[in-house]
Amino acid sequence: MDHTSAHSAATLSPTREATVAYNHDDDAIKAKEEEKVLKHVHDAHVHDIFVQEAAPPAAVEVADDHGHSHETSCEAQVMENYNLSFRIGSLFIIMGTSAIGVFAPILIYRISPYKEGGLRDWTLTAGKFFGTGVIIATAFIHMLPEGLEKFDSECIGEGWHSYHAFGGLFCLISSFLLQLVELAALSKLDSLAQKNDDAMVEKGLVPMPTHTHKHPVPYEHCHHGIHEEGHVHSAGFLESDQSMRNIGTFILELGILMHSIIIGITLGTEDEESVMTLLIALVFHQFFEGIALGSRINDLHCKCWKKPVLMGLLFIIMTPIGIAIGIGIRNTLNPGSSILAQGILDSLSAGILLYNAYVSLMSIEINHNVGFRKSPWFRKLFCFLFMYCGAALMAVLGTWA
Repeated sequence: MDHTSAHSAATLSPTREATVAYNHDDDAIKAKEEEKVLKHVHDAHVHDIFVQEAAPPAAVEVADDHGHSHETSCEAQVMENYNLSFRIGSLFIIMGTSAIGVFAPILIYRISPYKEGGLRDWTLTAGKFFGTGVIIATAFIHMLPEGLEKFDSECIGEGWHSYHAFGGLFCLISSFLLQLVELAALSKLDSLAQKNDDAMVEKGLVPMPTHTHKHPVPYEHCHHGIHEEGHVHSAGFLESDQSMRNIGTFILELGILMHSIIIGITLGTEDEESVMTLLIALVFHQFFEGIALGSRINDLHCKCWKKPVLMGLLFIIMTPIGIAIGIGIRNTLNPGSSILAQGILDSLSAGILLYNAYVSLMSIEINHNVGFRKSPWFRKLFCFLFMYCGAALMAVLGTWA
């Protein structure tokens, strides 16, 4: 290498070294900047997680029946495009449908003369057992599942998620309470009947029985009895069964009224997308429940119109009252409190109807009814067929309401 080349190489070496040093410093700066950005993103992510865990959920992701997800707000919101006139119109539609359902069996029953085994008797029997199926399915398909679903909502307090069966618990409590109420009512009737029997014995209207069967028949079962050879062949057992039917009918109406208010509030607060479908379902729902209640009101055997009309009117107005309440509270309703209240009421109503359906409607009317057991097989088949049809129709309605 000559002197010129060596001099050029010596001259270029510092420049190359400076360039390499500059590139190294530039890479270090870029690395530090990337590290700062990553740290900032990490801190922001940690902050978001902390805020989401600390704050209550404002919205919950819910999947509908078709697998599509949508948000359900847990905060009170103002409803937009709320069709108030439609809600008011639905109030009168449901009122009219309920009136037809509940009063049709009552009017048919009170048309004179009434002939056992005639067309009217078969019609009312069909309505009675159809109503039994409606009531059982209402409890199993509409009330209890709704109550259980409400207690699974993320909008209610965390304490309600500490136990997985609050819906079943409230259902159980209401059935136990009903048993105590029914026992107290029947005990009171027994006491009044015994006082009446004692008074009749003292007045000589009923002779004192000389001896009784192995299991003595209480006085309350004797005041319409037939006395032969010192034995009391009591017709009072029929009266005791009638008292149980009467109490069962009143309890049945209580459960139906509670449920009617709940579904009315639901219709009054429902969004515009599904309110029409819900209204159509509730029209059929209230009509069938009206038939069920009206058929059972006939079992009271009231001589006057006052009690049947009053019980029918209570049923007619309850759902409209619920709709009116829903209209009034639609913008101020706390979703969490509303969901919790509906869950409790649905569960309590389910317990009432289940107890009444199995104790009063099925056990007393079918299994423990001597007249039913001795009836022809085709009449039994007729009754069971309509009971299953009533349950099936209400199960189908459970798709929409």
